[in-house]
Amino acid sequence: MAKSSTTADTKSETAHLARAPKSPASRPARRRASAKAETPYHHGALREALLQAAERVLERDGLGGLTLRAVAREAGVSHAAPTHHFGDLTGLVSELAAIGFRQFNAAMASACDAATSPLERALARPKAYVAYAQAHPGMYGLMFRTERLDYSRPSLHEAAESSFAGLANAIGAMRQEPISGDKLTIEQGAAIARAWSMVHGFTMLLLDGRLEDILERLPDGTTAEQLLEAILKSTVAGKLPST
Repeated sequence: MAKSSTTADTKSETAHLARAPKSPASRPARRRASAKAETPYHHGALREALLQAAERVLERDGLGGLTLRAVAREAGVSHAAPTHHFGDLTGLVSELAAIGFRQFNAAMASACDAATSPLERALARPKAYVAYAQAHPGMYGLMFRTERLDYSRPSLHEAAESSFAGLANAIGAMRQEPISGDKLTIEQGAAIARAWSMVHGFTMLLLDGRLEDILERLPDGTTAEQLLEAILKSTVAGKLPST
């Protein structure tokens, strides 16, 4: 009888455990999966994380693939996060373009600082211009898509103005005269437009693969950078200061 009673008690206890609610400790896997779906950020870091995610999406999927939802998904946050920080897609791409212009300006300034002769300085800025575009084609393309950007945003306006000032100063140095970004003579404006048109045009032809026909006709091993340097040297010949 005792053995039979013990068996019945054991079965009853097993049934009770089967019906008992699981303790919180028994459900860690679900919480971990949920936490993995959205990456936590400190409040101040989320905006930067979204912009970094936007740049990755832009370079990987192009401007057509750059949406608020794609950025949120890339960053691992809720779909509402980009709207909260940037308002709409125009706000996001405008802030992203501002970052691009700052990177662009820094690359050209660094190249100019490293130059040790007037000729090197004359070549440094346009060569850095083209190199940045090759390294960041998506960002470069966005920076000049005026119809997608809001230039009334202070960050973008300031970064773009800084880029123009750098170009104006470079042309001024070549012409051996100060150039104000606000007031230009027709000759100064023509010199700036000529230099910008040449380098921007070369860059777009290069990114679109339209220079391949010329490069294939040049001596074996000739690179696009060497072609650009030859163009620049022929343009600045006789225009550089002696020191």
